Amino acid sequence: MQINRLFEIVYILLNKKSITAKELSEHFEVSQRTIYRDIDTLCECGIPIYTSKGKGGGIGLLDSFILNKSILSEDEQNEILCALKSLQATNYKDNNSVLSKLSNLFGTTNTNWIEIDFSGWNSNSEENFSLLKHAILNTKVVSFDYYSSYGEKTTRSVEPLQLWFKDKNWYLKAFCKLKESYRIFRLSRIKNLFISDETFIRKLPEIQLESRSLEKNHDIVNLKLNINSSQSYRVYDEFDYDQITVNDDNTFTVSASYPQGEWIYSYILSFGPDATVLEPEYVRNIIKGRLNKMINKY
Repeated sequence: MQINRLFEIVYILLNKKSITAKELSEHFEVSQRTIYRDIDTLCECGIPIYTSKGKGGGIGLLDSFILNKSILSEDEQNEILCALKSLQATNYKDNNSVLSKLSNLFGTTNTNWIEIDFSGWNSNSEENFSLLKHAILNTKVVSFDYYSSYGEKTTRSVEPLQLWFKDKNWYLKAFCKLKESYRIFRLSRIKNLFISDETFIRKLPEIQLESRSLEKNHDIVNLKLNINSSQSYRVYDEFDYDQITVNDDNTFTVSASYPQGEWIYSYILSFGPDATVLEPEYVRNIIKGRLNKMINKY
């Protein structure tokens, strides 16, 4: 990533009086032309870099230049380090190097007070995440099998545009060739992912894609549940504080809105006898019907 390379070039020049474009290109494994473009970019940003020809020549910084860390308060420095620490959760390969160098520059001990891990306890999605990141950065079309919330399996070919973390889950924003429109796919439902050699030029639209069913528009269900106190751990884990009312008998009344889908009924039934649907009436009737079918099997 160019921003990391630019920072490291300045870091190298601060520690060396002079260095050649060839040495920098070998260090970063890029062409000398790329190095010179980076130098132009740094000069445009006000970094006083000079180049000299002949024996002993090269690229250097004016002696008067100091990378002044005092322009950032201690809190701001810690916020930057915290943001980089959080980025480690995405397995970005150059992050540790930048984190270490900024820690040295700021004179901090880089206390590991926070750790972020987006994977589940038994997650197998890390490989898909890495493959999709590669496909997005290299604008490669991908194909995969996808399972909808109704259990329907389809094979998709998409132009991946962005990985998105929302409400405890990772999603892929992409242009779907099958549907010929922008779609959002939940990573945990993507199977048999394959990166093709086909490239694309499409960009993420300026209008924000909404998490509207992850597949297609659905009506919104305004659920109202009564949940027993024995499920308090799930109530506080799975609902926002402003959705929860604690009743006098220590049960909970929960009000939440979700996109319609088969998953809602499975979710309600996962509480067993500890949850009662108060509203809407049609959801109560569907749950009743499913419970009766279950009883008839026994």
